[in-house]
Amino acid sequence: MEIILFIVIIVGASTLQTSTGFGFSIIATPFLLLLFNVTDAIQINLILSLVISGVLIWNIHSDIDMDLLKRLIIGSVFGMPVGIVIFMVIDLVKLKFVISLIILLLTVLLILSFRMNQTNRKDTFFGGLSGSLTTSIGMPGPPLLLYFSGTNIQKEKLRGTTLAFYLFIYSISLLLQLYFSGTNKTVWISSGLAIPFVFAGLYWGQLLFKRIDQRTFRFVTYGILLFTGLFLLFDNLK
Repeated sequence: MEIILFIVIIVGASTLQTSTGFGFSIIATPFLLLLFNVTDAIQINLILSLVISGVLIWNIHSDIDMDLLKRLIIGSVFGMPVGIVIFMVIDLVKLKFVISLIILLLTVLLILSFRMNQTNRKDTFFGGLSGSLTTSIGMPGPPLLLYFSGTNIQKEKLRGTTLAFYLFIYSISLLLQLYFSGTNKTVWISSGLAIPFVFAGLYWGQLLFKRIDQRTFRFVTYGILLFTGLFLLFDNLK
């Protein structure tokens, strides 16, 4: 049963990652925590997310906004050390609870047509938030998803730029995780077994992306956020 759940998690999260530019870590991490301890779940997520970003980036590199990417990376450089400190010293159960409340609150604002102007400072700030969440719980997506959904950025640019950003941030975050937390066979064996199912999700997600218009794309992002926020909230209230 655990193997079947693992496969479903990987295929579903990979499909969402390919079709929206977000999704893998947001969907996979909460469910991987049901099967693995916190450190293993985060490292498996980082490894598979890195594989996905590396595979997809070659096909969509023309959609990358290089100036935006640079600002996100600069912000993440400051955010990632903060995330490592959080991971080492703070109870992750409490951290997930706070994150779930933030996700739900901001999702409601987006559904109510909350909007914000995109600026260079905000790009850097949200890149920093994404960096801190990547090294602390392996989930860089929520800050960027909330920010870019609020700015109505074109979906092609959104997917291309965020995937390029993830390629950078996952690489550094994985190295930091391995250095500060170590690793084990479970992480690498599980990641290796998941790769064929990752590629299946990539294929289905690419087909889905071609069929999603901007309006549908926006509703999918709202659904991802609501699902993740509610799951994290109720999981911590058990």
